[in-house]
Amino acid sequence: MAADFNIEARWPELFAGLDERTREIVVDSFASSWHEGWVPNRDDVANLTDLVRGAIDEAEYDRRSAVRRNDQTAVS
Repeated sequence: MAADFNIEARWPELFAGLDERTREIVVDSFASSWHEGWVPNRDDVANLTDLVRGAIDEAEYDRRSAVRRNDQTAVS
């Protein structure tokens, strides 16, 4: 497991404009994944913050997530 989880400190620009409650929701979502072995990366964080900010809809979020999964599978 990655030793440093602080995703807000790593990518503060992705959290710009989000209120405190929304920031907590994003961080909590990733914290549980991190405890299960997920390694923080900018693409995943950007995807979720874009969704909660309203910059993308759920269909685009799902599309981006599928692309990431496919890219990770190709590398494995």
